[in-house]
Amino acid sequence: MIRETESDVLLFDLGGVLTDFAGFEELGPLLPHTPDPSTVRNMWIHSKSVQLFERGDITSEEFARRLVEEFHLEMSAEEFIREFVSWARGPYPGSISLLRRLKNTHRIACLSNSNELHTPLHRASIEPLMEKYYFSDELGLVKPNPDVFKFVIEDLNVPPERIAFFDDTPINVEAALDVGIIAYEVDGFAELTARLERVGVL
Repeated sequence: MIRETESDVLLFDLGGVLTDFAGFEELGPLLPHTPDPSTVRNMWIHSKSVQLFERGDITSEEFARRLVEEFHLEMSAEEFIREFVSWARGPYPGSISLLRRLKNTHRIACLSNSNELHTPLHRASIEPLMEKYYFSDELGLVKPNPDVFKFVIEDLNVPPERIAFFDDTPINVEAALDVGIIAYEVDGFAELTARLERVGVL
């Protein structure tokens, strides 16, 4: 168990941790055969189109064209873009006040697989509350690539064991642990606050 005095930096994923990303919930009904949310999440994480977009390697228009084809969606690329933008619903209730509280005792940063459409929305909602922002589309690296975690460790200039990382995707948590970061899987804001209490941060 890490306690408040043992962790210098709190590093947060955004979607599904501090902010409401409705993508897996909204994408399921658009697929030819509506799968369960865990299957949708797995499809998204392993999609080549998503990875290219979140690395900033393709435009939003190219991403939409690729994803509509890859997932066999019965909609145009333009229609998908409109849907996709709306999936980023902003901070969960309570996230802003939590970050303000934690900012008094810790360095606060985020590490998010994001894209050119959602990153500006994230920045607008919580930028003043964090010391550092690490967005995949700006770094050209996506989780769970270990290089993105190594970059964050070097940029923060702290030992990995002094960083506590919170993410809703198991493979990302495992990748962080592999480079020495203290990492926790949390799915949703309620799980995040419960975990922060258990590790002595709150």
